[in-house]
Amino acid sequence: MKQFKGRVLASGAFVGEAVVTHQGVNTLASFQKAVVGNKKTAVISDQGNKDLFGLDVTGKALCLPLTIGSTTGGLVIQTICAMGIAPAAFLFSEHIDSLAGSGIVLARIWENSPVIAIDQLGKEFLETVKTSDRIEIKEDGTVIIL
Repeated sequence: MKQFKGRVLASGAFVGEAVVTHQGVNTLASFQKAVVGNKKTAVISDQGNKDLFGLDVTGKALCLPLTIGSTTGGLVIQTICAMGIAPAAFLFSEHIDSLAGSGIVLARIWENSPVIAIDQLGKEFLETVKTSDRIEIKEDGTVIIL
């Protein structure tokens, strides 16, 4: 069991599965097929992200360094939250970027989404957590790899 502490941007508690990538997540490329196809799950469609491609991240803790890509990033996050297919949590090893932050804030306010966001968990966090690990997220920004 390993524990990390980050900065809480959108609080919440969670126990469940982690999905991990070591590269930036392009939100548009990752979620475009799910959004446009009005899918019931968010299966990552970005072929450039070998860690995530083809994985369903719905209701899981998405562990990532940061998001990358176009200025639609925040809107995409808000949209998947509104559709109910978003990850339960976005766990950033680095500082959250403004586009992801705006999407999470808008989803919490306008969509009443319970999405959790914690950043600054550190490089060691991404080196330690693995896809399919069970993790626990506490309201105070503590993330425990069970």
